[in-house]
Order: sequence, then C-alpha cells, then structure tokens
Amino acid sequence: MKLVESLKRRATPVVLWALPYWTRGKAGRETPEDLFRVLYLGWLVAFSFKVLGASWDVSWHFKWLRDDLAPPHLLNSVGTAIALTLTIIHLYTGYGVDRTAQRLVGWGTAIFLIAVPLDLINHRINGLDITSWSPSHMMLYFGTLLMVCGVTRGWFMGAPPGRARTLVLGGLFVFLLENVWFPAQHQEYGVFGIAAWDKGRPEAEPILLQFAADQMGRAVDRAMVVRFSLPVPDQVYPLYAVAAGMIVLVFARAMTGRAFTATIVAASYVAYRALIWPLLGFAGFPHSAVPAFLIAGALAIDLAFLIRNPVARALLGSLAATVVVDWALRLQGGLYLTPPRVPHLTVAIGGVMLAVLWLGAEWGMARYRLRAQDMEAVVSATASP
Repeated sequence: MKLVESLKRRATPVVLWALPYWTRGKAGRETPEDLFRVLYLGWLVAFSFKVLGASWDVSWHFKWLRDDLAPPHLLNSVGTAIALTLTIIHLYTGYGVDRTAQRLVGWGTAIFLIAVPLDLINHRINGLDITSWSPSHMMLYFGTLLMVCGVTRGWFMGAPPGRARTLVLGGLFVFLLENVWFPAQHQEYGVFGIAAWDKGRPEAEPILLQFAADQMGRAVDRAMVVRFSLPVPDQVYPLYAVAAGMIVLVFARAMTGRAFTATIVAASYVAYRALIWPLLGFAGFPHSAVPAFLIAGALAIDLAFLIRNPVARALLGSLAATVVVDWALRLQGGLYLTPPRVPHLTVAIGGVMLAVLWLGAEWGMARYRLRAQDMEAVVSATASP
C-alpha cells in the first residue's frame, strides 16, 4: 500500500505537466521545447528496447523451439508498447511531427501491429517458418522501417541546431541500420550453426533440430542443418550489404552533414554487435558473424561526399563502396567465419542497385530538402532580422 501511494505521489507531477498538452491538433503545430525533448527521449527508449529484444530474439531462435511468450518477444513488446503510446500522442495532438513524419510513424506502427497476428498465424500454419526473410517477418521489418524513418524526419525537421541534434540524428540512423540489417543476421548466425554442427557441438537444442527436421521431412543430418541455417541463396548477403546497408549510410551522411558520419554510424552498430556477442555467448546462446566489413563501405561513402556533383558522387561512390565492401567481406572471411562469398560479378549487381538507389536519394533529398545544408539554410533564413 505504501508503495502504491508513493508511486501516485511521484506520478502526479508528471500527469499535471502532461495533461495541458493533451489537446487535439494538426501535425506541425508548434511544440514546446520540453515536450519535444520528452517525446523523442521516449522514442530512443522504445527503439532501445526493440533492438535489445531483437538481438536476443534471433539468437534465441537458433537455440530453442519457438515460443510466442519467449523473453526476447516480451522485451521487444515493451519497446512496441512505448512506441504505440508515442504514436497515439503524435496522431492525436500533432505535437513533435510534421504531416509526413506523422504519416510515416502512423503507417509504420499500423503495419507492425497488423504483422504481429499475421506472423503468429503463419507460425501456427507453417511451424518454425525457418527463414527471417518470410513475408510476415518482412512486414515487421518494414513497419519498423517506416516508424524509424518518421521519427528521424520528425527530429530532423524539429530539433534545434546544436550538438544534441546531430548526436540524436546519428543515433536514429544507428537504429535504422540495425533494423535494415536485421534479416541478414540469419546468415551470420547460420554459418556459426553449421560450424558448430561440424565440430560435433551443435548450438541448437535437440528439440529444435528434431522439429526442423520433421518439418523438412528428413533426418537430423548436416544437409538439414545447412538448410535450416542458410535457407536463402548465398548471393543475398553481399547484395543486401551493398544495396540496402550502404544506402542507409548515404542518408546518414547527407542528413547530418558531418564528416565521417557514415563511418561512425556503421562503427557504432558493429560495436554494439561486438558487445552483445560475448554477452549472449556467456548466457549460452549461439554466436554470429559480426559485419565489421560494413565500416569499410561506410568509409568509402564518407570519402565520396568530398565530390560536389551529386550525380558523380552517386556513381563514383557506388563503385567505390561496392569494391570496398566486396574485398572487405573477403578479407573478413579469411580471418573468421562469415556468410559464403560469391563471385565479384554477383556483387557488382549490388553496385548497380546501389547506384540507382543513391541517384534516387540525391534527387529525393534535394527535392524534399532533407540534406543538412538545406535545413541550415532554413534556420539561417528564420534567424535573419
């Protein structure tokens, strides 16, 4: 009883502070500075819970038979609950977002929430649904992608200039990179799963291996483990790294406008993966390959931004990033386990895809004023007497 009374007393000032803001309004309404900070701090907390839950989740599924109420799912659900609360606030009050950011956050949250029951139904029908690239899983990633993009735009458009603005924007791009890269972790865990089997010390529990084998209609053998661990073509991993991974870093560099932002964002994600790696291992969960090669590609992107012409920057930057990612991945593969390498020509296809995406990004960022210099120009014009 005393604890309840204490919580009520502490909650009262928060409620009194928040209630005046709970009014219906259109997106883009002027947002008090303290409310803006609280809303985006909430998003950082929400995404942190989602990332921690997701990191544990992929490792969990390479060890244990799937469970709807598994601890990683519950941890992720905490972040989802916070995100849903913030989405409702943005949609109802219009605070902290412009119309585009509001739509991105709203649609992203809606798609994610629709994907959750669809994924549960999918698992009821198809069992394990072995690959992280399945339609229901992709809906979860896409919903989160829109959500993070909306929050990133909201912060980009509304945060006051300064160091905090740049740091939070960079942090949001780390969350964006983590979400985009998440499905590729299946291959990163898969190569370790196969290696563990070959050593005679499989990381997956017998009940999981037997369930997967029964689902495939075959015995528990190496072929089954390979199919379970690497269910998509080998070409997917490097192509995805070049096209999807690098384009996120292009946006990060352009929207922050700070030198070596892409490298810092990639290095931050890799550092997180390197930190969570021994923690999961210490707890008895499977290990994975850490995509350190992304840092090399990010550096190539940062150097490409020394080129002033946007078309030349996109074309030459795509070529440089593709070559660097390809060779860095091969070098990393020579040092320790990575997903299977593929011919250079195959990786070149990813370079073409990146060039198309980068050219589109240059046009879109100029058209919708999403580059750092565009926002600085707006701030300067507003501040002028």
